[in-house]
Amino acid sequence: MPNTSAPAPTTGTANKYTYLALGDSYTIGESVPEADQWGMQLAALLREKGVPVSNPTTIARTGWTTSELADAIRAANPAATYNLVSLLVGVNNQYRGQSVETYRTEFKELLQTATRLAKGNPAHVMVLSIPDWGVTPFASGRDRQQIAQEIDAFNAVAKVEAEHAGIPFVDITPLTRTFGTDATYLASDGLHYSGKMHGEWALLALPVAQHILP
Repeated sequence: MPNTSAPAPTTGTANKYTYLALGDSYTIGESVPEADQWGMQLAALLREKGVPVSNPTTIARTGWTTSELADAIRAANPAATYNLVSLLVGVNNQYRGQSVETYRTEFKELLQTATRLAKGNPAHVMVLSIPDWGVTPFASGRDRQQIAQEIDAFNAVAKVEAEHAGIPFVDITPLTRTFGTDATYLASDGLHYSGKMHGEWALLALPVAQHILP
């Protein structure tokens, strides 16, 4: 995916629970205001439910693959003290034509890292599936069916490896296929998603996060 965004380690207000969001453009919220990022919206929803969680600290950048995210986490060296850690990464592995097996190896390592950062508790990590960008206007003229098949293959790996590690998996891909041509769910670049779509992801992640942070 095009790389137009700067790294975004950001922190929110102090609360009882802390949240670390790891990923790529879908986590940083490329082309949307910071407040519209799904992680920010999730934290706000949790607080509305009476769960005192801070806004996420975010380590994400547009264009990052699994290996680049891993390098960034090592460079940031965050404390292993988070109550909630989310992970959404892999679209750039697919976009660059990297193999599913490479993704599997590197994703498993990221799951281990996320677990360590969640105080060693995999039940305090959640994985979100990769959106299907092949439905968006940006993919015009490309093989949309092939993109969908590849996204499905990467997501199958993410789901299996997350569940094997005892980490909950949140499937947001169907939403991106249902609303991928609806301009209200898309950012101005025709590739990334609007705050409205990020809000839908946050709603899907909310029950999982509530279970993690009772």
